[in-house]
Amino acid sequence: MTLVSLNKILEQANEEKYAVGAFNATNINTLRGIVEAAEENKSPVVIQLAESHFKYFPLNRTTMDVFLNIAEDSSVPVCVHLDHGETFEAIVKALAGGFSSVMVDASKETFEENVRRTKKVIELADILGVTVEAELGVMNAEDGSGKLDYNHMNNSYTNPNDAKKFVELTHVDALAVAFGTVHGVYASKPHLNFERLREIKEATKIPLVVHGGSGLSDEEYRKCVENGINKINYYSTMSYEVTNSIRNFLNENKKAFLFDIDETTVQAVKQNISAKIKVFGSAGKV
Repeated sequence: MTLVSLNKILEQANEEKYAVGAFNATNINTLRGIVEAAEENKSPVVIQLAESHFKYFPLNRTTMDVFLNIAEDSSVPVCVHLDHGETFEAIVKALAGGFSSVMVDASKETFEENVRRTKKVIELADILGVTVEAELGVMNAEDGSGKLDYNHMNNSYTNPNDAKKFVELTHVDALAVAFGTVHGVYASKPHLNFERLREIKEATKIPLVVHGGSGLSDEEYRKCVENGINKINYYSTMSYEVTNSIRNFLNENKKAFLFDIDETTVQAVKQNISAKIKVFGSAGKV
């Protein structure tokens, strides 16, 4: 196939009520494993680089070429996406570098400022035919301390009326919403408000995105999709489980070389991502 925009992938997902996995990568082996999993399952896929990960995989010409070339060489549709673009500089760099989708994350700002920043990015992205994702609502982050109170997060959830207004004002292509998921590996069971998610979908009608997709059960993923999610961001659990696979491999293979670790990483990522693609419902959609 080739490099495609997020719209190209999510329009069908929205119509047929399934979700496409959006997987972060911080090295080429992770990228290889993600795309190989998508190809094996005949699934569209989003490969993404988060601004917070630039210290591991800098947003420079070399990195962007790696993402774009892997997408172009794939046998399935691949969207190359900037995840959580918080600075205008990073977003413009991704747009200029050829990314087919960007996320502008101004969710920590006021509603009015979030709208202003999102519209500013959309004005540029529309010229290039690039998809824009935004975020509305407060996405909490798990720090592993067990202090995050999942039972009292309702005040930070996305308001359906605000979401409708936001979409009308910005004409954003996809919207990340808060309904109980958190970034990172869960220290306790999350409390997801699927009724709120359904209300947001009914109010906006556009593809919705879940961030903090790691650590949910298969049933929770399926309920997310049933209630309007079309893009699932997934990284932390994959990263943790793949790291454990590499650790186990090294413990069992004391004479392993670096290329052995590379291949172990690719296969572990591929296996992990393949399982999620099946659950999200995008397998066989190409």
